[in-house]
Amino acid sequence: MDKTLQGYIKSEIVDQIATIEFYHPSHNSLPSNLLSQLSSEITTHGADENVILILLKSAGDRTFCAGASFDELVSIENKTQGKTFFMGFANVINAIRTCGKIVIGRVQGKTVGGGVGLASACDYCFASKWASVRLSELAVGIGPFVIGPVVQRKVGLSAFSQMAIDATRWQNAQWAKEKGLYQEVYEDVKEMDEKISDFISITKAMNPEALSGLKRIFWEGTEKWYGLLESRAETSGKLVLSKFSKETISKFLNN
Repeated sequence: MDKTLQGYIKSEIVDQIATIEFYHPSHNSLPSNLLSQLSSEITTHGADENVILILLKSAGDRTFCAGASFDELVSIENKTQGKTFFMGFANVINAIRTCGKIVIGRVQGKTVGGGVGLASACDYCFASKWASVRLSELAVGIGPFVIGPVVQRKVGLSAFSQMAIDATRWQNAQWAKEKGLYQEVYEDVKEMDEKISDFISITKAMNPEALSGLKRIFWEGTEKWYGLLESRAETSGKLVLSKFSKETISKFLNN
């Protein structure tokens, strides 16, 4: 079966909390179809008056998100296809940014590239001590262009530059907490989930209008991101066609 067609996005609403879960057998990487579904689910629940908070999570214990689907990246043949693929991440970031609801992130394990972008887009992020981060894009000839604005906004230019340039090194969860990517880091997933449950119980009792107002304040100054992220997607779409990127991604898939 075509790997780009595997995986799922599913959601449920329980007690006014929308939980959105994504999964892909390749370490929760995200092909275009899943990115499209993910942005749609976030937008839908963000507009639902019966939803107070959104919890974003992935399935499994070891990896939160491996970022872009390399199986799909290696199949890109032109700039249009390249831009379309990277717009998938842009659309998810913009959906979180504009959805009107606080989005809580649950990062249970390692996260790479676009996965770091998803975590950075969350308004409040919980993690386990296994949730190391890495921006690996430069190592495969691309660069974290689309997710760059949201990562830089969360951790600052210095930490973003460190991750973007030192593209083969993992930074541990404590480092990510110190830089502001994670608000809380726990010893294990069980403890993390208990704290998330407590946090949600307290937060959902707050005034929904006040929460929505805070959401708008958090994202002030990002109104031009539709155009910004589209231009970044064009840049990545061109670079993924380079000989360097094609050869590097192919070697990765063949190992």
